[in-house]
Amino acid sequence: MPMDFKKKPNKTILETERLLLREMVITDLPAVWEIVGDDITMAAWDGAWSEEENLAGLEKQINSYRENGFGRWAVALKDTNRVIGICGLQYCDTDKDSVLEVGYLFNRAFWHKGYAIEAAIASKRYAFDVLGEPEVFSLVRDTNLASINVAIRNSMLVRGRFIKPYKGAAMPHYIFSARKTEERPMPE
Repeated sequence: MPMDFKKKPNKTILETERLLLREMVITDLPAVWEIVGDDITMAAWDGAWSEEENLAGLEKQINSYRENGFGRWAVALKDTNRVIGICGLQYCDTDKDSVLEVGYLFNRAFWHKGYAIEAAIASKRYAFDVLGEPEVFSLVRDTNLASINVAIRNSMLVRGRFIKPYKGAAMPHYIFSARKTEERPMPE
C-alpha cells in the first residue's frame, strides 16, 4: 500500500489509501473526546478519561511535535476529513526502557473496518523509512484482544511482558515489536 511521507502545509504527515494522518490541533478536542471520553473504547485503561485528561493528552502530543518532530496524529478519513482516530509514534516507558511506540485508539463507530491496522502500518513505515528507527514497539494490555490483533497484523512479535502502573492499578502489558531487519513483504 503506497504511502506519502511528505510534510504538507496543513501538517498532514502521511496518507494511506483511505486515511490522512496529521498533527492534532486544539480544534480536534471534540473529536478526540469522542474517543477517549468513551468507557467502552477506553476499557483497556479502566474507563474514559476526564475532560482535563483529554486536554492534557492533546497538549502532550502538540508538545511532542515540537520536541520530537512526531507524536500521535489525528487520523482522518480522506473523503470526509472526519477525525476517526489517533495513531502515531510516542516514547513510552516499559519496566526497563523507554521505547518508540506505535499507538492507536479509534472511535468505536469505526472499529472493524481495517482503519487501525492501516494507520499502524503507516506509522511503523514512517518510523523505519523517515526516522531511520531500527525497531518500533506496541505496548498492549494483555486483555485488549483487538489491539493485540492489530500489533500481530503489523508484523510485530511479543518480545516480553511488563506491569504498567496506571492510576493506582497494576496493568499487565505485552511488549510487541517489529524490527526493520525482520521485515517481510506484505501480501498483495
